[in-house]
Amino acid sequence: MRLSSLADYAVVLMSAAARHCGGMRCNARALAEETGLPLPTAQKLVSKLSAAGLIESVRGAGGGFRLSRPPAAITLADIVEAVDGPITITVCSGDHASDCAIEGSCHVRPHWQIVNRTIRAALAGVTLASLGQHIPDPKRPEHPINLKRTVS
Repeated sequence: MRLSSLADYAVVLMSAAARHCGGMRCNARALAEETGLPLPTAQKLVSKLSAAGLIESVRGAGGGFRLSRPPAAITLADIVEAVDGPITITVCSGDHASDCAIEGSCHVRPHWQIVNRTIRAALAGVTLASLGQHIPDPKRPEHPINLKRTVS
């Protein structure tokens, strides 16, 4: 189970936009350079994100784009769905009817729906604003542990 590369890149692009655009306009070229994404990929993402209403785009001289909502109001679920469509772990775990041949007799389907809702809720719980916060790596302590033994 893996997000598409395009969805991953969209999160990277939107995170950079949240850090640098604020209320001002950004352009795809500047964000492509900062993030290391190829310009055509950044342009494609800007188009998809604009169509989904996550960014507002202005063409022409002095144009560019900006976030359509504050970073705290845009979630990873919003971004992933803008690029990849609805988040569904299996065909039958979405909200729409599927073409599954065993749907009527399947006892697993309700469990996939629970898993799917949990994954979507986890993505919806992370905002662009929170991506800017430092999360310590549990494998690398922030402060060295004092391993000296104290003698009493």
